[in-house]
Amino acid sequence: MADARGVRRRVPVAVPARWGVKLRQLDPSVAVRGLQHRDLRPDALEPYHAVHPTALDPRLALQLESELDEERRRGCEVVDHDAHMVHALDRHAFDGSDKLDVPVIRNATYIAAMPGGTLERSYGKVFDEVADEYDRHRPTYPDALLDHACEVAALGVGDRVLEIGCGTGQLTRNLVGRGLRVSAIEPGDRLIALARQNIGDICDVEFVNARLEDASLPRERFHAVFSASAMHWIDPDLSWQKAAEALAPGGTLALVQYFGLNEPRSVDDQQGLLSGVAKIAPELAASWPSYRELQAILAGVHERRGNVSEVWAWLGSYEMARDYAARLFDDAQIAAVPRLIEHTADELDALLGTMSFWSRLSPEQRKAVERENRTLYERLGRPIRSSIVACAVTARRAA
Repeated sequence: MADARGVRRRVPVAVPARWGVKLRQLDPSVAVRGLQHRDLRPDALEPYHAVHPTALDPRLALQLESELDEERRRGCEVVDHDAHMVHALDRHAFDGSDKLDVPVIRNATYIAAMPGGTLERSYGKVFDEVADEYDRHRPTYPDALLDHACEVAALGVGDRVLEIGCGTGQLTRNLVGRGLRVSAIEPGDRLIALARQNIGDICDVEFVNARLEDASLPRERFHAVFSASAMHWIDPDLSWQKAAEALAPGGTLALVQYFGLNEPRSVDDQQGLLSGVAKIAPELAASWPSYRELQAILAGVHERRGNVSEVWAWLGSYEMARDYAARLFDDAQIAAVPRLIEHTADELDALLGTMSFWSRLSPEQRKAVERENRTLYERLGRPIRSSIVACAVTARRAA
């Protein structure tokens, strides 16, 4: 966990908050603590201060986030020192004038008779085949984002949480470090073996080597259910129901994942990368997830907040929205941390090798993509830039 690695650098975080929200100060070591300010002037601000949205800007409040050194260890250099964390806290976060047009979502067909669900969903098995690479190259999630999710869920030391699809234990380590008792489900044999190795001899973690669809879970046991980059690999006819049944009354579902972001500093690089894929595998490029601007993401989530499954399906262009989920959970909220990252061609190839679409490419196509990445890297004369946004979508179990 990041706190155990020593010094961490801090970057500004911007938060559109609802009126009347108290100012907060982010303790650089662990969490957000309340701090009220009565007389605040721009010239009196210190780097550790938070700003009420009405004090300087009607939409943004400044907070501090600790940047994870692990990003560099995993080969992803974070270069955005003006990163923002954005909270759409409730239905009052936007008014009608703030709504933005968003792209139409592409749909797939769910094949209920298939053991793995959709054909797309079956590609999730590739992660177990590249478990070591996944653990080495995938970026971890910002502490500030997980702070927010834990705060929404009102979690305290000793609370029980369920993690769906723990992978190699990246999120698990963070949850355990907060003093939570974690039950982690993971169907991949290699992934869960790495998770056990990464967590070590900690008695507050229970690993379950099974698919969520097959796991027998205790009812109403967990204060929160977390899932990082995994919920879309599960049968949506079961996933939302099983998550709700596992939650104690008033418990919180917290979904965490990175999504592509349409942002001026990286738009040309990202278009160059997608153009390369389109030349080599046009069928994949045609179904590539939508990259949206940050405000469009927040507005789109707000419009769909009544059904958390619709929110998550829209964010990732997944076929996993189900009407029944609206009855199981209250309105969804979102918190987001945008980041600009840079990769060399080799670093980018290593990251792409851990993604599900890579398994759909032939060996010749993979080599061709790597050549395109190398060509782009050499043409730019600098690292290739990508914009991503770490999102945490939370929803309480309905009464």
